[in-house]
Amino acid sequence: MAQTGAALSRRLAQAADTNVDTNVDNDIARVGLGDVKNGGTTPVGTSVYNILMGTEPGDSAVAGYKPPGIVGTKACKADTCCVWWWISQAMTLAFTGPTGRCNSFARAAIRLGFHDAGSWSSSLAANGQDFGGADGSIILSGSEINRGDNNGLQAIANQALLWSKVFNVGVADIIQFAAVHAVVTCPLGPRTRVFVGRKDSKQAAPENLMPSASMSADQIISLFEDKTIQPHDLAALLGAHSTSQQFVTDKTKAGFSQDSTPGVWDVNFYNETIQPGTNSKVFKFQSDLVTANDSRVSDEWHAFIGDQSHWNGDFASAYVRLSMLGVNNINNLTECTKVLPAEKKTFAGASTPGLLGKLR
Repeated sequence: MAQTGAALSRRLAQAADTNVDTNVDNDIARVGLGDVKNGGTTPVGTSVYNILMGTEPGDSAVAGYKPPGIVGTKACKADTCCVWWWISQAMTLAFTGPTGRCNSFARAAIRLGFHDAGSWSSSLAANGQDFGGADGSIILSGSEINRGDNNGLQAIANQALLWSKVFNVGVADIIQFAAVHAVVTCPLGPRTRVFVGRKDSKQAAPENLMPSASMSADQIISLFEDKTIQPHDLAALLGAHSTSQQFVTDKTKAGFSQDSTPGVWDVNFYNETIQPGTNSKVFKFQSDLVTANDSRVSDEWHAFIGDQSHWNGDFASAYVRLSMLGVNNINNLTECTKVLPAEKKTFAGASTPGLLGKLR
């Protein structure tokens, strides 16, 4: 859906101020979500709505926040984001490998964020089953984490729960904050805007809402469209496989990554997926192959090849949408993007696998 001239001008002006990708591709039918389905009623709600509608960036390069005090002090409690700065320090240590790349814990955190938020369906919500989504239920329900879809997420789920208890914050928020933090911990990854204040839920999300590696392009695209995620944003989100590893689809190749640089948030995945043949240590998901070649996705897929800033901007906007699925108090959230670490816009040796890549 084309943006209006005023919206486009505003988007370009914001990009000039923040040095982020404009994401002006004009091919997405965008819709609001939750309590900002038709617009926000607070500044944060309005910002989230604007991101959802493509008129405001989903990432921000602004960093440098200084906490007013240590956790538990009156000064820190007076600033909602203060505790998240301290959480950020813990996550930076947990997610950074010895070579400066993001590690397997970071990769798991990204996947956990998707698996909690992605278990939501607009069609089910319209029929009275508006639960699931980014509500922490993947951990809090006690059963969801044991579904086959979530194999391999138990360790990061336990760590997320521990962080939520130590810092006294919500589980839904810690999951999404960890996912966003893990992305920017990866060299070249964007600072996706992050919001806190979600409501936790112990009700298990509906089943059969996650994609599988055996799905056809039609199945994948339909599944995501039911989450209000259109093919354009799907192309961007699938790029997270740039840092992923598979352990279940083919157990004889457990630990194989989906591109040649799994510790770096780069666009190698997009080109390597569609090229014939493969690196001996790269495993291509069949679902990625068929989706990349689908006419609804392929133009955007090819546009990301060699264009890091384009992908980063599109991914950030798409992830904000994902992180708001099933959230019905968006107007009451607080933005805490300022506590995230700065982007690593360059990284020596980014084109080589490094120690973690070799050991995966």
